[in-house]
Amino acid sequence: MFHFIDNNPAIRSLPLAPLLTRRVNDMEGLMRLKTSLLVVSIAAFAASPALADGFKDCTKLDKASWKPASEAEAKAKTAGYEVRRSKVEGSCYEVYGVKGGKLYELFYSPEDLSLKHTIAK
Repeated sequence: MFHFIDNNPAIRSLPLAPLLTRRVNDMEGLMRLKTSLLVVSIAAFAASPALADGFKDCTKLDKASWKPASEAEAKAKTAGYEVRRSKVEGSCYEVYGVKGGKLYELFYSPEDLSLKHTIAK
């Protein structure tokens, strides 16, 4: 028997408490419980909004007209950031940099490499 589930107040307070407090007597039941929890977790994650910061609109130009991402990284370095990595986020170049020991996300327009948004982490 799995009494730790019944005796754990943190687990009992979850919305899924009836499912979690069910006693499982055999391995087949335990596997069904694990599968159910996995399905619920995946569904909750898929239904939640994206974990990105939400800043994605920098330009209306098609990607063929964009300047290279390396130029956005160079602009961040010129501004005093130690660039860790960069990626495309929506229609922006998102550059991750460190300045003064703090991590920043810098969003550059690929059209003219202007800084559109900055987020301190």
